[in-house]
Amino acid sequence: MKFRRIASELEELLQDFPAVSILGPRQVGKTTLAQEIAIKLDKEAIYLDLESPSDRTKLVEPEQYFDLHLGKLIILDQIQQVPELYPILRGVIDKRRKAGYRHGQFLILGSASLELIKQSSESLAGRIAYEELFGFNLTEVSGEENALEKLWLRGGFPDSFLARSNPASLRWRNNFISTYLERDIPQIAQFIPANRLRRLWTMLAHQQGCQINMSQLGASMDLSSPTIKSYIELLEDLLLIRSIRPWHRNVGKRLVKSPKIYIRDSGLVHALLHIGDMDDLLSHPILGMSWEGFIIENILSELPKGAEYWYYRTFSGAEIDLVITYKTKVIAIEIKKTLSPKISKGFSISCEDIMATDKYFVYGGSETYPIGGETLAVSLQGILNIINEL
Repeated sequence: MKFRRIASELEELLQDFPAVSILGPRQVGKTTLAQEIAIKLDKEAIYLDLESPSDRTKLVEPEQYFDLHLGKLIILDQIQQVPELYPILRGVIDKRRKAGYRHGQFLILGSASLELIKQSSESLAGRIAYEELFGFNLTEVSGEENALEKLWLRGGFPDSFLARSNPASLRWRNNFISTYLERDIPQIAQFIPANRLRRLWTMLAHQQGCQINMSQLGASMDLSSPTIKSYIELLEDLLLIRSIRPWHRNVGKRLVKSPKIYIRDSGLVHALLHIGDMDDLLSHPILGMSWEGFIIENILSELPKGAEYWYYRTFSGAEIDLVITYKTKVIAIEIKKTLSPKISKGFSISCEDIMATDKYFVYGGSETYPIGGETLAVSLQGILNIINEL
């Protein structure tokens, strides 16, 4: 469902913009998606992997190369490796506009969102649109045996989810982590030691879904608060962690102002904590927060354009795990790995504070039923269906 929706949105964007960018971490399926779009649009596409020396050699004279393939969709993968292409692309696009080629010229793939957007927006303002690709969510793998548990344990990276066994999946994720630490991140930030960043990444896994105190985290690693902040921003830029902002609208109460930090892929959380199977996970202290992060990432992968998301917490402890605002709706979502969902007083008070229009409790069961206070208990698939109907 999500893959088809994103593919459809990308096809529309390519009809409106000269360049479209797909953002997502490595190995999430960007190249596969781009190639499928090229086939569906019935375009002869040129694919260049800008990490490949041979492909980069083809762009020694980029204007001439692009002129040689005028009228074809050119897919540029890992473009953050060649940032000097952006001003050249601007000139090429503007030149083609005068010749009547206005849309669907370049499909740009990148795995560093903030830096890519910054670089491209400076050179390609008004000429490029962005779309983010997530890993698998439950809707996409619902036909698999034990899909929910398998997706939660292994995470949404296709090669991890589709591995032949749990040990094979864990090996893939461990290799993925090592590749980022030893190869990818040093290319972007050479000053960060791999072992130090691995330690931080692991500490964030232990604190999944918590409000991070930069000073305390820095002290535990013998680093300054600004340095820790820069490391976390790097992981966020690489689309490996997610920062969820606190609800900030005036409700007349003292609200927590620190963001909550989640490692976006549940499989990476488990790999960093050496959790190899469901028995390990169900007996681990991270169980509840792992489930919360997993549910949140699934929900966010299905949000419509224009929707925003937050969490809500007062200093007295009243909390809503996820708040979604969309048009006139304010949706409050409580998340617990339980088979007996019960509304807490804090959730009820918080819903009144934010004037929630819709209230849901995502639990570990499969049925949908009311649990009081105009709140529905729903499964993960149930809440994804509801989000899709917004």
